[in-house]
Amino acid sequence: MSPVSDLLTAPALPLPALPSIEQTSINTIRTLSMDGVQAANSGHPGTPMALAPVAYSLWQQFLRFDPQDPVWPNRDRFVLSIGHASMLLYSLLHLTEVRAVSKDYETLGEVSVPLDAIKAFRQLDSRCPGHPEYRWTSGVETTTGPLGQGVSTSVGMAIGRQWLAARYNRPGFEDLFDFNVYALCGDGCMMEGISSEAASLAGHLRLSNLCWIYDNNHITIEGNTSLAFTEDVATRFIGYGWNVTRVGDANDLEMLARAFRTFQNCKDRPTLIIVDSHIGYGAPHKQDTSGAHGEPLGEEEVRLAKRNYGWPEDKKFYVPDGVYDHFREGIGKRGKQLRDAWFARIAEYRKQYPELAEELYRMQHRQLPEGWDHDLPEFPADAKGLATRESSAQALNAIAKNMPWLIGGSADLGPSTKTRITQEGAGDFSAENYAGRNFHFGIREHAMGAILNGLSLVKVRPFGSGFFIFVDYMRGSMRLSALMELPVIFVFTHDSIGVGEDGPTHQPIEQLAHMRSMPGLILIRPADANEVVEAWKVILQLHHAPAVLVLTRQAVPTIDRTKYAPAAGLARGAYVLADATGGSPVVIFIATGSEVALCLEAYEQLTKEGVRARVVSMPSWELFDDQDKDYCESVLPPQVRARVSVEVASDFGWSKYTGSEGCSICIETFGASAPLKQLLKKFGFSVDHLVTAAKDQIALHKPRN
Repeated sequence: MSPVSDLLTAPALPLPALPSIEQTSINTIRTLSMDGVQAANSGHPGTPMALAPVAYSLWQQFLRFDPQDPVWPNRDRFVLSIGHASMLLYSLLHLTEVRAVSKDYETLGEVSVPLDAIKAFRQLDSRCPGHPEYRWTSGVETTTGPLGQGVSTSVGMAIGRQWLAARYNRPGFEDLFDFNVYALCGDGCMMEGISSEAASLAGHLRLSNLCWIYDNNHITIEGNTSLAFTEDVATRFIGYGWNVTRVGDANDLEMLARAFRTFQNCKDRPTLIIVDSHIGYGAPHKQDTSGAHGEPLGEEEVRLAKRNYGWPEDKKFYVPDGVYDHFREGIGKRGKQLRDAWFARIAEYRKQYPELAEELYRMQHRQLPEGWDHDLPEFPADAKGLATRESSAQALNAIAKNMPWLIGGSADLGPSTKTRITQEGAGDFSAENYAGRNFHFGIREHAMGAILNGLSLVKVRPFGSGFFIFVDYMRGSMRLSALMELPVIFVFTHDSIGVGEDGPTHQPIEQLAHMRSMPGLILIRPADANEVVEAWKVILQLHHAPAVLVLTRQAVPTIDRTKYAPAAGLARGAYVLADATGGSPVVIFIATGSEVALCLEAYEQLTKEGVRARVVSMPSWELFDDQDKDYCESVLPPQVRARVSVEVASDFGWSKYTGSEGCSICIETFGASAPLKQLLKKFGFSVDHLVTAAKDQIALHKPRN
């Protein structure tokens, strides 16, 4: 027989000899997970069955976590990166009696995961959805699902702790922030490229507070990992600069404890614990097979597995006497003592360091500091103007001066995206300086997105930047930002064919449409320097939504606000920038970003010809759609059907505002490599073209007798 065949026919292993309450608790995790999946007739039972001892050891013996207050700031974080094994986490949350927390961070009396929620696993409105969801289920530290996202987010959490400690730990309070971050991952996480990006950066930064636990079970949905994955993971991580240790049997609590202590004693690098396990442990016909991965075991196999555990075969969702008490005396008692001691310490800290304590309070509650918007720049009218990435740099630095926990960086593009915090002492975040506010993510856009999510989850206010075309590399992480309602700030520059000679590989066309299609994401493409400032004001006041700020590389005119409407209109998503004189408009231009100035030129020409035109600057569809009907109709009157949208991008979605017979001056192909002026001419972005389009629209919609 081949090694793979041997694995497929391997008999169930005998259970180890453990003190009865320990073994009973572990088997309760296993059987709750099996029963939940079986009742739903959907899910992944095998990994919870295999890793129940690992989760038990970590939570009961090592995790600094208070089930009564699952959001206290210095708790250890546990991330289930293998989100398909969600029943493992739900079983833990239930058995440790983690309390529910409101959106205002108030601890409620009820448990986060009652037994009825487990019985309703994967059913509508259950607190136990198919994959763990942040905000939906208290005790879930981050939404996981797409493999590799969880471990990559954990890197952001670990970075966040190092930054918090560097800024707020003070003499006598050296341990104010010293939490660890644990992430449980599997073969799928290891195969996804995002985890390689994140692990490489974590090793470079020597994040000694980070521990990944790798479930090495050799099974994926299609079968044994030998089908596609034969690399030496341990050697790879040693090459990244990680400390690597191994546990040869997932059931060996003594060796698991030794591995966790090894992590805690390692002070100069992150740790990978490789745990060899048997998926579907105890199931006589499905252990070590893909049949235990992505489908229920079946009633008979569940019954036989329970027999192997010495469990009542016909009892479902059974929690034996003593199990709840056992967890109360373990993680419950230890966690409460740690939590209470920390809050006693923070009370003393507030007396000695009141300003820093006030910062912490505001940060943890996502409040802005007093005077955060002081010193924001104002830009005079200027026909030449400046690139919106340049005005954004000035706004960012004005805010950063007054908001110390605004931190971030770029994927190796800081000099181009203009996102460096330049104030004295800001510094660069590195293994030698965890207090730095400027981050260097390297050329790792996907991991950068996930790391920003992790930073936001520890309540700092992060931003990350890159060229807009590379949003394609980040979309998975950004989708989770939106799903978790995290106020992450994404700054993208080089937003159009304005990239010029770099050509179509670097010229975003469809990316605006992609971003606008994502629920919960706020995209803003400002027209000039003053709209940029207003955009930053809006973004900083978002509490539960990520924002995308889309900026130009090329200079754009700074609009004369004594002649046209104030830039403050940006806060409502769209506003009348220039209006018709002598009556209602007969045609409306609607534009974003650099194209707004072009519309103003066309407006002036039409006005000279006696044509009543209106220009609407629409920097954010999402903000505009959130306005009341009366306001929306005051900006885009339904009776004015002659409309022209102008955007150097795909026209996808613009018919919502122009109507089915409106005109969209856009780009219907990829770009080209040439100087900007040549490109604008080639693709029809000229005053003459806009004027012609407006007149055609007027003729099309002229009342017919």
